[in-house]
Parts: sequence; structure tokens; C-alpha cells
Amino acid sequence: MIYSSADPEVVNDVQSRFGREIAATAIEGFFANLARAAVAAGVQRIITAGGETSGAVVDALGLDALSIGPEIDPGVPALRATPDLVLALKSGNFGAEDFFEKASVVLDA
Repeated sequence: MIYSSADPEVVNDVQSRFGREIAATAIEGFFANLARAAVAAGVQRIITAGGETSGAVVDALGLDALSIGPEIDPGVPALRATPDLVLALKSGNFGAEDFFEKASVVLDA
């Protein structure tokens, strides 16, 4: 698991020093590049949290269509991108505390 989060004071400091857009673009770019490299290396399951991050991952992987699978949590389905690639794309406002555990189980099925 890799995440980009910190106490609000730390986030505010980074945004003040570098600018909100530059900080967000750098983080989204990191996750986009990581997803692209992971899939190229054979990773078959990706779980993301955060709407902008999820969008950056989908764009980086060049996905134009996703098949909707079983529901992981209300509003968050499992998604199939290719026969060998499944995803869970969670907005920050969706998913229970155990979302990542449930997503891992559902994507394994």
C-alpha cells in the first residue's frame, strides 16, 4: 500500500510552498506512472482511493471502457479493464473502513 496523506498542517505547508496545483499534479503523476509500471510488470489488480488519483490511473493506463462487476461497497463496484486487469476506483467519499480488505477479496474472485 502506498498513500499520500498527512496531517492537515503538513498538507497546508506543502501546498503553501509549492502551490496546490503543483503538489496535486506531482502526486497524481506519481500514482499514474506507478500504475503504468505495475501493469507493465504484470500486476493484475489495482485499488485506488481518491477521485483525482483514480482518474489519473485510468488515464495513464489508457482505459476507454470498463466492465462493471460486483459491488465492493455502496457506490464502488469492482471493474474489469481487460481479461487480466481488474480495478477498484474509490472516491474519497465512498467505502467503509475495511474497504481495501473487501476490495482485495472481491478483485481476487
